[in-house]
Amino acid sequence: MAKASVELTRELQDSIRRCLSQGAVLQQHRVKLETKPKKFEDRVLALTSWRLHLFPLKVPAKVESSFNVLEIRAFNTLSQNQILVETERGMVSMRLPSAESVDQVTRHVSSALSKVCPGPGCLIRRGNADTPEGPRDTSPNSETSTSTTHSVCGGFSETYAALCDYNGLHCREEVQWDVDTIYHAEDNREFNLLDFSHLESRDLALMVAALAYNQWFTKLYCKDLRLGSEVLEQVLHTLSKSGSLEELVLDNAGLKTDFVQKLAGVFGENGSCVLHALTLSHNPIEDKGFLSLSQQLLCFPTGLTKLCLAKTAISPRGLQALGQTFGANPAFASSLRYLDLSKNPGLLATDEANALYSFLAQPNALVHLDLSGTDCAVDLLLGALLHGCCSHLTYLNLARNSCSHRKGREAPPAFKQFFSSAYTLSHVNLSATRLPLEALRALLQGLSFNSHLSDLHLDLSSCELRSAGAQALQEQLGAVTCVGSLDLSDNGFDSDLLTLVPALGKNKSLKHLFLGKNFNVKAKTLEEILHKLVQLIQEEDCSLQSLSVADSRLKLRTSILINALGSNTCLAKVDLSGNGMEDIGAKMLSKALQINSSLRTILWDRNNTSALGFLDIARALESNHTLRFMSFPVSDISQAYRSAPERTEDVWQKIQWCLVRNNHSQTCPQEQAFRLQQGLVTSSAEQMLQRLCGRVQEEVRALRLCPLEPVQDELLYARDLIKDAKNSRALFPSLYELGHVLANDGPVRQRLESVASEVSKAVDKELQVILESMVSLTQELCPVAMRVAEGHNKMLSNVAERVTVPRNFIRGALLEQAGQDIQNKLDEVKLSVVTYLTNSIVDEILQELYHSHKSLARHLTQLRTLSDPPGGASQGQDPSSRGRGRNHDHEETDDELGTNIDTMAIKKQKRCRKIRPVSAFISGSPQDMESQLGSLGIPPGWFSGLGGNQPTASGSWEGLSELPTHGYKLRHQTQGRPRPPRTTPPGPGRPCQVPVAGPRQENGMATRLDEGLEDFFSRRVMDESSRAQAQTRRTVPRPGRNDALRMMQLRRVPPTTAAKALAQLPRMEKRKRREPYSQRGRSRLGMPSYRTPLWVHAPLSQWLCPGAAGPPRCREAGKRLRVAAALPQPSTNRG
Repeated sequence: MAKASVELTRELQDSIRRCLSQGAVLQQHRVKLETKPKKFEDRVLALTSWRLHLFPLKVPAKVESSFNVLEIRAFNTLSQNQILVETERGMVSMRLPSAESVDQVTRHVSSALSKVCPGPGCLIRRGNADTPEGPRDTSPNSETSTSTTHSVCGGFSETYAALCDYNGLHCREEVQWDVDTIYHAEDNREFNLLDFSHLESRDLALMVAALAYNQWFTKLYCKDLRLGSEVLEQVLHTLSKSGSLEELVLDNAGLKTDFVQKLAGVFGENGSCVLHALTLSHNPIEDKGFLSLSQQLLCFPTGLTKLCLAKTAISPRGLQALGQTFGANPAFASSLRYLDLSKNPGLLATDEANALYSFLAQPNALVHLDLSGTDCAVDLLLGALLHGCCSHLTYLNLARNSCSHRKGREAPPAFKQFFSSAYTLSHVNLSATRLPLEALRALLQGLSFNSHLSDLHLDLSSCELRSAGAQALQEQLGAVTCVGSLDLSDNGFDSDLLTLVPALGKNKSLKHLFLGKNFNVKAKTLEEILHKLVQLIQEEDCSLQSLSVADSRLKLRTSILINALGSNTCLAKVDLSGNGMEDIGAKMLSKALQINSSLRTILWDRNNTSALGFLDIARALESNHTLRFMSFPVSDISQAYRSAPERTEDVWQKIQWCLVRNNHSQTCPQEQAFRLQQGLVTSSAEQMLQRLCGRVQEEVRALRLCPLEPVQDELLYARDLIKDAKNSRALFPSLYELGHVLANDGPVRQRLESVASEVSKAVDKELQVILESMVSLTQELCPVAMRVAEGHNKMLSNVAERVTVPRNFIRGALLEQAGQDIQNKLDEVKLSVVTYLTNSIVDEILQELYHSHKSLARHLTQLRTLSDPPGGASQGQDPSSRGRGRNHDHEETDDELGTNIDTMAIKKQKRCRKIRPVSAFISGSPQDMESQLGSLGIPPGWFSGLGGNQPTASGSWEGLSELPTHGYKLRHQTQGRPRPPRTTPPGPGRPCQVPVAGPRQENGMATRLDEGLEDFFSRRVMDESSRAQAQTRRTVPRPGRNDALRMMQLRRVPPTTAAKALAQLPRMEKRKRREPYSQRGRSRLGMPSYRTPLWVHAPLSQWLCPGAAGPPRCREAGKRLRVAAALPQPSTNRG
């Protein structure tokens, strides 16, 4: 709350508050400002959160000067209550009324600076300004500025607000809300610029600048968002100052070569840089930037753990420099774990790649390597990896490369050696790499000898294996036990699948199989292949969990595979996309889903499914409670929505509801709920506690020498309350952690364990009773067969093996499903208990602190009254009035403080949080909207003119609401017009054509298409005086029916221009449109039989012949008729 000196009038204080309405006035002091050497003038010093303001002693108040706390270069407190402040714009010297005022201003400035860029040592220096020890530089450009973690998300919101005030820009509250609420609740230390991509570039620049003084965020992420120059400049500034930023991702951010060169310079300047992950993919950096970056990486003390340079236009020359850097800096051998150089064609096609191969051949720590699309020789690379990182490499992507740069049919020895020696491989991608037969055999042989790998994903799609590859797979895949996922899509197997599919079924370690784009065979062969596939998945010992036949164009024969899904018990995921199975296939799939209980995921799209097919699926899901995920069929849904929007929307909502129902049993994110609830409980209460503790500490300090025993007792009680207030900050997390520790192995889990054991015994007993009853009934119905079976003693043992329920299933059902639901509810109740206890204790502390503050303030007032000199009233002011004036502001502050406490308690009871502010893009001023719309290509003034140009009920749009939407059919009113006789003689050399009989009216007369044309050209459209003047200036005779042809002949218009002009005329008979140009010129221009803008016919000579003046009468008629034609016209049928 505001603190004012006793000499400031209430009117002046209120005027200052109104003038600084944007920020709360925290303190007000009357000071002596040194305007000239040894000349002081009276001013008012007003302190807000981030700025110091100076006002003259005038009403209304007006700011004379102000400066942000970040502008302070030095802050010195001198003798005689004088403060000397050195800012970026000069020196400010002022004298305060008392030492207490000096202490208040000093603490305020120190606290504000510590929230933005604190560090070790004192920010404020006391003593003489001429001492040799220099002050600490705390401006944004300071070389000694650091940051520390405090408050929510490291105090990002406070730093951002201070920087906005420092730069004179508006602070976006939505940014502060998102960081303090969403980022804090998710415990997210990655600052994603995509979350604020709707804001302007200058706002993004300030956010990035705030990261330079923040120790909470360790990662800056931006992908597919082009950053402006001011944002990139702040990125460089943040990297040069930050000591906590560990990862930088600028993927497809519009970076150029100069940025990478500056980035290299920043790495050389910042010795405390802790960056260990760098992603600059999809930016045209080129070799010049890589050479500069490689030179700085050479001196990187700790190296990098992750480097992504995909599609950066790097050439073999730049790669050579990078490879030499890796080899020369020993830190990279032990630190680099993730390397991505993909999508750089020709990068590894020359001898310059030997530098990288040399690094890979040395012992290194690579775990993830992506060299797809680099023209890499796979045999050379595998040979290097065999000696370098074969023991710990987990991800290897070599897609779209060549097997070897040498010609020969021998099997590369590196294939077999590498794949037999790898220890931790989990993903190998060789798609679109043309593998020779011997290389494929060596790969499979190496994997068959490898006993260390398991569940390996092997991608051999688009490798053109064909028949030879299918034969090799049939021979050697059965011995490979480490491959859990195999992608054989688009290899041209076709009819070879007849023998390949049964061979794949013999591999019992294979769980995921992709066979799409391999079914380009005739119908009969296709049916045989599908039956083989059905036989594979219907086997009792089938190990497949997912099957993909995507983009195979199976069409209606997809039903062969779908029909087998109903009784299938092994597949959990099926991909049927791109097969064109239409609604019939959807109906078959719906029947399978009604009885299937093992499928969890279905992918299907591009199947020409209509709303009727989706309706069948929706009906099937009503009885299916196991399917949990269905991909959104974008193509089919879009097509179905165009034809039947309402039905499609209803059906898809029904499908989604069924899927949500099937996924209802999920684990709740309790940690996220804890952090969010912690922010709800402690955010506002902590601020109030800090303010009250500060007040009480000041009063305790002022009354510590009072000898009265009651006062000393209250001081002791106040100190205890302050101690409790400090401990209450750790109350909420401590209580939650205690509940979490006690619940890990509490009575609930122990009881569930015992219940699981008892249920297992009960299940076994029930199954035994069922088995005995069934055997007895079977013996009664088939006694002879039972005696034979008992003689062989095989039936009961076989049946006993089938009726057992695994104990792991029962334990998982109780502990993981039912137990998880119980645990979720228990955590919810536990969190509510922690919240209630914390709220209760904090409320009691607040109330007791407030009462203690009131009591101590009353003692302090009495003490000051007793200590006033007897002659104090001789100065022209009543002592009582002086006391009231001194405490009036404190009393108002106390009342407001009590109101805030009550308000906060009510808000805690309702457990609500401040609503997120409206986005700047929506709630901005019209000027902001104009600038944002201008950046989108919309002309200026459009937004501001919307208010005056909106159609009203009485405007020209009134008739639209009265147009009929159903009822009578529109009729062509002039379709039966009689056609006038032909008067234009045929041209020389052309035979007279007999007119084709046109449509007839009911009375037998011929229909006229040009009726009224003569009246149009003879109608008066000008007064007689204007007509007389036009007759004197006319150089062309009055236009008639053939003036169009005459004007074209006079002006010598090219035939192409005339043809384009005639094409814009109303449609005539098809016979006339197909006639050559000369014949069209001889035919008569007809009056259209439907309503059309008449200006097309009237000034024909003007727009057929550009530049021609034309008859004035025609010009005036065309002008008036164009105006008339621009008005809204009712639509009519064109016949």
